[in-house]
Amino acid sequence: MTTPIPTWLKAMVGRNKAALRSSAALAAEDSISHHALHTVCHAAKCPNRGECFNCGDATFMVLGERCTRGCRFCAVSREKPLPPDEGEPTRVAQAVKEWHIRYAVLTMPTRDDLPDGGSTHFAHVISAIHTLTPNVLVEPLISDLKGDENALHTILDARPCVLAHNIETVESLYPSVRAGAHYKRTLKVLENSKKYAPSVFTKSGFMVGLGETEPEIRRLLHDLRNAGVDLITIGQYLAPSANHYPVARYPEPNEYKAWEEYALSLGFKGVASGPLVRSSYRAGALYRAALLHTKLSADKV
Repeated sequence: MTTPIPTWLKAMVGRNKAALRSSAALAAEDSISHHALHTVCHAAKCPNRGECFNCGDATFMVLGERCTRGCRFCAVSREKPLPPDEGEPTRVAQAVKEWHIRYAVLTMPTRDDLPDGGSTHFAHVISAIHTLTPNVLVEPLISDLKGDENALHTILDARPCVLAHNIETVESLYPSVRAGAHYKRTLKVLENSKKYAPSVFTKSGFMVGLGETEPEIRRLLHDLRNAGVDLITIGQYLAPSANHYPVARYPEPNEYKAWEEYALSLGFKGVASGPLVRSSYRAGALYRAALLHTKLSADKV
């Protein structure tokens, strides 16, 4: 039986869809097409696309829009991936400059077909942005790279300001929701990032509404914090189609506020929690919140 979407949530999604008709959003679409780029905004059917494009924000999807895994919550294509596009780093960097972006978010599909998980190509994109626009900050949202620490180091050596890797859901749901992924491996990627590059903020995100319990959410938050994660995003799971994993429930807005307060009490430096929050939603603002938290904490010492 399908869980009905609440009226208040339908209204939020509707407002974002309407924003896609604005001149700024249409200009963003034209630029993406002109540079032959991919965005996770399109590939994952993000409900915030209108709002973000209207603000000049987008998350560029590097290494194509085809994934080698089949997570049941995800709308990204599962067709056979294409080889890395050698011209992509330059085109992404040019788009970042053209949009006057100051905080660039990059993501990637899982590329288990590549020996290094695509980390070398991904690092080249970060470096191309830094070369063309030295003052731009870059946040990569990476796959688990099959736990390859050398691949992780390759990306961190390209000097991102945040290293993001999503845990997506609670441990008990991994077998049914995240094919090929491992809860503890995800935590290890985040932990290893903090060990190798302590000055780089680590970030993760997860969905609610998949059937998790309140104690499981709290345990997940504890696990992330114990892994040294600084920033966290929490948002509602919306099934991309009837063939994807079903939505179990739609938490009320006050629940997101409670999770935000609990996460902050655990020591997270920044939390974005809300029904339509996604891992890259207002990423620059969350990074600045972490900087402020760090400064205030240092001032108290």
